[in-house]
Amino acid sequence: MIARFLLLAGVAGASIIASSAQAQDASQTAPQSAADHSEQASSARGEVIIVTARRRAETAQEVPLAISVIRGDSIEATGNFNVVKLQQLAPTLQVYTTNPRNTSVNIRGLGVPFGLTSDGFEQGVGIYVDDVYNSRVAAATFDFLDVAQVEVLRGPQGTLYGKNTTAGAINITTNQPTFDFEGRAELTVGNLNYKQAKAAISGPLSDTIAARIAVAATSRRGTLYNTATDRWINEQDNLGLRGQLLFKPKDDFSITLSGDYSKQDPECCGTVFVRVGRTQRPLTRQYDALVAAINTANPGRNYVVPSRNPYDRLTDLDSSLNAGNKIGGVSAKIKWDVGPGTLTSVTAWRFWDWKPENDRDFTGLSVVSKSQNPSQQDQYSQEFRYNYESQKIDFVVGLFGFKQRIDTQGTEQQGVDAVKWSLAPSASLTNPYNRPEVLAGLTASNTQWLKSTSAALFGQLSWKVTDALTIQPGARLNYDRKSGFYQRVVTNGQGQVISCLTTPGNPLPTDLAAQCGVYQPQVSAPSDSAWNFTYDFNVNYRIAQDVLAYVTYAKSFKTLGINQNGLPLNSDNTVNYDAGTVKPERVNHYEIGLKTQFWDRRATFNITAFRTEIKNFQATVNGGQFGTVRGYLANADKVRSQGIEADFKVVASDRFTAYANGAFTDAKYKKFTNAPCPPELSGGTSQPANQPADYSNAGVPNTLSPRACDISGFDLPGVSKWAFSYGAEYNIPVTLLAKEGQVYLGVDGNYRSHWNSNASPSIYTEVKGYALTNFRAGFRGDGFDIFGWVRNAFDVNYIENLQVAPGNTGLIAGQPGDPRTWGGTIKFSF
Repeated sequence: MIARFLLLAGVAGASIIASSAQAQDASQTAPQSAADHSEQASSARGEVIIVTARRRAETAQEVPLAISVIRGDSIEATGNFNVVKLQQLAPTLQVYTTNPRNTSVNIRGLGVPFGLTSDGFEQGVGIYVDDVYNSRVAAATFDFLDVAQVEVLRGPQGTLYGKNTTAGAINITTNQPTFDFEGRAELTVGNLNYKQAKAAISGPLSDTIAARIAVAATSRRGTLYNTATDRWINEQDNLGLRGQLLFKPKDDFSITLSGDYSKQDPECCGTVFVRVGRTQRPLTRQYDALVAAINTANPGRNYVVPSRNPYDRLTDLDSSLNAGNKIGGVSAKIKWDVGPGTLTSVTAWRFWDWKPENDRDFTGLSVVSKSQNPSQQDQYSQEFRYNYESQKIDFVVGLFGFKQRIDTQGTEQQGVDAVKWSLAPSASLTNPYNRPEVLAGLTASNTQWLKSTSAALFGQLSWKVTDALTIQPGARLNYDRKSGFYQRVVTNGQGQVISCLTTPGNPLPTDLAAQCGVYQPQVSAPSDSAWNFTYDFNVNYRIAQDVLAYVTYAKSFKTLGINQNGLPLNSDNTVNYDAGTVKPERVNHYEIGLKTQFWDRRATFNITAFRTEIKNFQATVNGGQFGTVRGYLANADKVRSQGIEADFKVVASDRFTAYANGAFTDAKYKKFTNAPCPPELSGGTSQPANQPADYSNAGVPNTLSPRACDISGFDLPGVSKWAFSYGAEYNIPVTLLAKEGQVYLGVDGNYRSHWNSNASPSIYTEVKGYALTNFRAGFRGDGFDIFGWVRNAFDVNYIENLQVAPGNTGLIAGQPGDPRTWGGTIKFSF
């Protein structure tokens, strides 16, 4: 029974224990070598580790690539109930989120540009659920729903997967309908009013039709207290439903129809005051002076933040907060054994509906009184895939088509404090700086849409030259087209549409000039298309029965991007239309690895070294202005990520199991000379005397543009150089209340070294490293498991994300990580 509940995670020989049902299903479809290897593993350790990373069932140790496999039971036992939490078990996975839309899912520091998300670029890490590609990273914030296991593939994935991805893929497999009646239920309660319930039931409707239904619901009180509304915010409020219908008239043919719907409706996502840093702007234009000016203009107000200690978890955000989020869809998967192979068709439609409300000035001041960008997405995908297997040759060949439409309606509005915050001070009573009505109610209404089409032909061949040596080439031909539209209409506080057009010798009136300095009307319609041919080549050699060595080279790409959130301004405040499109990334990836098992396969040790070089890296840059664009895409000339990953797992006995995983990742901008300056350099025109040495070494020029700096040589944002995870479990057989079972104690933890939370690394957005430790203890037997748990057991204070507040005032806001939480879980199955 211990195999069903161990916390085991990691690379390739990761600690996932497949259930007997999975093992039986896999043995029917896996190649003979995989079946033999699985049988040997089962006899040695009582476990079978089956993955489908290469679109066929095989043991994880036979897959010649870096892969982490996390079993569903392990996910539940450790409380890692979505992709965001999963990074605690997979050290090379980095997931950061300020809200569901602005979520970064990266592997080895690569994947999604760090910062505000634009609809106009592709994901570098693909998220697949039962072979269906999820184009929106918002899917990462939803609860796992009846998940069997999760595979995290590292490195470019384009010759086996429908959608090309440059950094990796997260392959989520759910539990499938069964012809044996079965069910499960789980209930968890904890502090912070935490409640989570899960249930699933599966069984036959006839001799040829089986069905499965699953539901999950999670709620929790928020972790930040908003003194402005007397409410806890950043709560959890999730609901998910999934239904599946399997039609299997004969052994060689099946149709699986699936439908799912998930929603979130929390009061989220707010921040707390973290710190203020000095910028190069005049002192009167920095945070503390701005607050003083607003207080002076409003006698008796005396605004102060509720706390300057972020771990007091107090905020005073005065704008409405909401993270309304719905996602779902339907799919049809057809599998048909044709000749010596299997033909698979996956047809899917998915939607995403996002209804946010934010406090974009990060304060209790009414600078930005409204900020919301609701959007709606429809995506359609079709994949045809043929898998062929023989003694000497295996291959996969596929066709993939993808179509997407996203519509967004944005509104941002200035509040009564905006004039003091955004305009230069003046003693004149007629100056806009002293008249709040000039900016109060100024509104930018944005309308935008994106159409994206993609088609690809891909394939991969495995040639078994000898029993030990396999050569595996792959190739992909890809076509992408993107077209978009963006229009910003600006109205003043009286609802009148304003224009910022000027003619020579006729400058704008003073009030209008102030308004246009905050919001400018803009229209753009970027469009582009591109063909890409890429390939990879893998050679793997079985040195001994349980020792596999491999080397991989991949030439990959991330397709072109377009800027969908509006375009930045030139130095003369004209629109930079050249920034409408973003060049494709060009990727060269190298990897070498070794997978081993020893001690009668009770111990597994895997190690991988990698280097990825990217030209025209698609980065999110942020000029810090309210009035133009908070974040947009641009190309960094060159980026490099390299490192080493190692994983160890041991099943010492039926009583004790342990694992340890570690990663060293060195990810840098090799050349990025026109990046926005970090906050400590914003507004500067010369190298400041107190400039950190790191920037001098990176080649920042002595004469600075206030909008561009050279950050070549700096670390990529969001990446910790060192990351570790570990865990162990010990159990004792006992009989309690006439029930035979095991009393067990488990511990797991993770560590991440410091990292930077701004696209242009800043001394003010450095996030300190931290280590988290979790414990659990319980009693389990045949069909039940009852345990208590505590997460972040030592109540470590840590920051999940830091943000530079718009306006370049030096204000840094952030989101503290969860405090210590505790609770209990009851699970039953039959």
